[in-house]
Amino acid sequence: MTLNEATLDHLLIHARRIAREAGARILDVYGEDFQVAEKDDRTPLTEADMASHRHIVQGLRDLHPELPILSEESDGIPFSERAQWTTYWLVDPLDGTREFIKRNGEFTVNIALIHEHEPVLGVVLAPVLDLLYSAARGRGAWRHQPSGETGQPVHVHHGERRPVIAGSRSHGTDRLQAFLERVGPHELISMGSSLKFCLVAEGKADLYPRLGPTSEWDTAAAHCVVNEAGGAVTDTALRPLRYNTKESLLNPEFLVMADPQRDWGRYLKDL
Repeated sequence: MTLNEATLDHLLIHARRIAREAGARILDVYGEDFQVAEKDDRTPLTEADMASHRHIVQGLRDLHPELPILSEESDGIPFSERAQWTTYWLVDPLDGTREFIKRNGEFTVNIALIHEHEPVLGVVLAPVLDLLYSAARGRGAWRHQPSGETGQPVHVHHGERRPVIAGSRSHGTDRLQAFLERVGPHELISMGSSLKFCLVAEGKADLYPRLGPTSEWDTAAAHCVVNEAGGAVTDTALRPLRYNTKESLLNPEFLVMADPQRDWGRYLKDL
């Protein structure tokens, strides 16, 4: 597949549509009394996760049958097979299942297209909050009302201000607290799911430090949004986060930065 601007525009339009449709299926479950199961890694799973997964996988297969799909709910594909992929879809059908269970609305549908280990297209939908973010390489980053195609461009914040830092609502750590103490006076915004990336992308936060485990499907879609908004996503050594390079699908710890030139890494030394 040649990923020119026309192709990316076409894929992005349909990825937004598929995400919205999956979001509607999630909301069907959200309003009911649902059961919560536990996966092998002890993370929660609901019927909403699976309903979204099934719809997204079928939608993406109908769109481009030749492109492989890696979803959180179909993660058993061995690296020997994945290593042959140049371009593939990377999906989290419901990012923030804990937030879904709490019914606080801070969960998302994440659809990304990965090409040569980098996210080149991303859609992040928060169905309860009526928000959709999308981006494609060289096409900018946008915030939409989910019912409309027209969006507003988003950009990271540059300039001096008291640092605004996005943090996880459900995954705080002692190391994160130590990091924040080193940063000094700051404002902390707690948020669930990949929405923390989007806070950076639209200029509401300067940094999202993730000092704990995540998987590649948790980050890829919003990573593209941040990149196209002018920010950067790196590991703690300030190397760009990359995808499908190893057997494990776990990310390293990472930083989502509005200003890639700002040396946030100095606060992590010997932490």
